Amino acid sequence: MSQSPFLAAIEQIADEKGLTKEAVLETVEAAIAAAYRKEYGNPHQNLRAQIGESTDDAQIYQVFTIVPKEEFEDENHQKLLADAKKINKKAKVGETVEIELEYHKDFGRIAAQTAKQVVIQRLREAERQMLYEEFKTKENQVVNGVVQQVEGDTVTLNLGKINAIMPPPERIPSERHFTGQRLKVFVTSVEETGRGPRIVVSRAHPNLVAGLFMLEVPEIAAGTVVTKAIAREAGSRTKMAVQALQMGLDPVGSCVGQRGTRVQAVLSELSEEKIDIVLWDDDIKKFITNSLSPAKVDKIELDLKERRARVHVGEDQLSLAIGKGGQNVRLASKMTGWGLDIVREGGEDTRGRKDEKNKADTKQEKVKEVSSEPEETTPEPVESVAQEQPIDETPPPPIAQVPETPEEELRTENIEPRTENSVEEKSTPQSKKEE
Repeated sequence: MSQSPFLAAIEQIADEKGLTKEAVLETVEAAIAAAYRKEYGNPHQNLRAQIGESTDDAQIYQVFTIVPKEEFEDENHQKLLADAKKINKKAKVGETVEIELEYHKDFGRIAAQTAKQVVIQRLREAERQMLYEEFKTKENQVVNGVVQQVEGDTVTLNLGKINAIMPPPERIPSERHFTGQRLKVFVTSVEETGRGPRIVVSRAHPNLVAGLFMLEVPEIAAGTVVTKAIAREAGSRTKMAVQALQMGLDPVGSCVGQRGTRVQAVLSELSEEKIDIVLWDDDIKKFITNSLSPAKVDKIELDLKERRARVHVGEDQLSLAIGKGGQNVRLASKMTGWGLDIVREGGEDTRGRKDEKNKADTKQEKVKEVSSEPEETTPEPVESVAQEQPIDETPPPPIAQVPETPEEELRTENIEPRTENSVEEKSTPQSKKEE
C-alpha cells in the first residue's frame, strides 16, 4: 500500500524533532479537530479527528460522555443513557460514545491559523516531554558537556539537545571555565518546568569521582568492584573506599591501574586533585585504620553510644593522621561516619598538647626576640676641640670691592666664542717671547 505525501511529511517531522510518528500524528489530529471546531462547530463540542494511513482525508467524531439524568447539563458533550444506547447498545454510565460528523476539506484562514498554533504548541510540548524522560534516566550519572556561557559564577553547558546550568556551589573553586571547554559533569537533578526540563549539573559532587572511576575501571562497570563510601573536598582531596566482590581481585590495584594509568586519567579531569583509594572493611576498626592512611594507627578505642573513636598514633605519625589543616582526619570522619579524636600514644589528647606546644614556642620566640636586640651601651664622652683651642677675637680682613660695570657696557660688549684658532692666536705671542 502506497503512503500518502501527507503521512510522509509527518514522518519527516518526526525524524527532525526526534519524536515518534504516533506523537506527531496525534498532534496533527488535534490540530484538525481544533480547526473543524473553529470553522464548522462550536467551542463547547468535544471533537476527535482520525487520519487514515493511505489517504489524506480525516474522519471527525463528536465525543459524548454518558451521564445519569440528574447530572445532565450540556447536550454538546453529554448524553443520557437512553440516548446513548441508540448509538451503542452496550453503552454504560461513565463511558463515551461517538457520532461521526461530515468532513470538510475547505478551512478558512482563521481555522488554518488555529491549526498551526496547535501543531507548534503540541510539538513543543512533546519535545519537552521527550527530553525530560531522556535526561531523567541520566540523573545521578556522568555526562559530557561543552561550556556555552559563563555569566558571573554560573556556567551554562550544552549537553547536546538541551542546556544545563552549573550554579556556584557546584563548581570547583580552583577551576576557571571558558567558552568551548569540554567537561565531564555529574547530573544532580532533572526537574520539569513550564519552560521545559531544568537540568542542574555539578563538578563538586563526590559522586563525580565515583562516576569517573566507573568510566575508567572496567571492574567497577562490570560490578566486580564497588565503591562503598566516598568523601570529598572539591579541588583539594578525595577519599574513596572500594571493595571487591570477586575472590582474588585487588580492588585498590584495579582502580589505580598499571603504573597508575587509570587514576591518572581521573586526575586529569579533576585539575590534579589528590585521591586516596583505601580498602573497605566491615570491621569498623580496620576501616578507620585504612581511612586514615597514609598514617599508621597503633590503637583505636570505640564509643558505640556516641559513635566516636579515639585513635592512638605515634609521635612520628601525628602530623600524617591529622593532615594539613585537619583535612585527613576530617575526610576520614566523613567517609566512615564516625567522629574521630586523634591522640598521641599514651592517651594524651593532641589538641591539649598542641596548645601547650604553641605556648612554649611562643615563649621561646619572645625570648629570642629579647636576646636578639642589641645591648644599650653608654657612649664615651668626646671632648670638644673648640673648647681646647683659644678663641681668636681678631676681626676678619675687609672684603675687596669689585667695581660695578654699567649695564650698557655689558649689553654692548661682544663676547666672541672661544675656538681653537683663538687659543692658538693668544698663545702665539707668549711662545715668541719665550723664544
